[in-house]
Amino acid sequence: MKKFLSMRKMLLLGSIIAIGFCGCSKSERPSAASAPVHKHEHHPPHGGAPVELGEEEYHVEIVRDGEAGKLQAFVLDGELENFIRVATPSLEVTAQVSGRQEKLVLSPVANNATGETAGDTSLFEGTADWIKTTPVFDAVLKEITVRGRIYTNITFKFPKGSDEGGK
Repeated sequence: MKKFLSMRKMLLLGSIIAIGFCGCSKSERPSAASAPVHKHEHHPPHGGAPVELGEEEYHVEIVRDGEAGKLQAFVLDGELENFIRVATPSLEVTAQVSGRQEKLVLSPVANNATGETAGDTSLFEGTADWIKTTPVFDAVLKEITVRGRIYTNITFKFPKGSDEGGK
């Protein structure tokens, strides 16, 4: 009986020690404070410059075709995923080019495949010779109305845009 009691105590003591080791092991998961911060990024569908409207309510993606001397502006949602049609008759961009200001008017572009018309489109474009030789510039989008909300004097740096610190 004494041997049985001693054996029982040993098993109990062994169990307590095993539980103690299991309970004291550290978790391999990083804490919330040490976890890397996820940077919120947008990827423009045409590889252009993302220009933020409001607090990421909408975006205008500015795309430069240097060979053609063409600048395009695509109106998109806050995540740069869906095209947003607007009734704006034109967009005006003023760019700083070699110490002078260049004004460019972007006209609405109709698209028969999507049913977009000049008064209901998500694409605007304009051409100018300075676009052919100027791959980097600071600019201001004068005004755009998207779904009843007016945005004015939106500054951006091309090709970075305003999402990358060009505000």
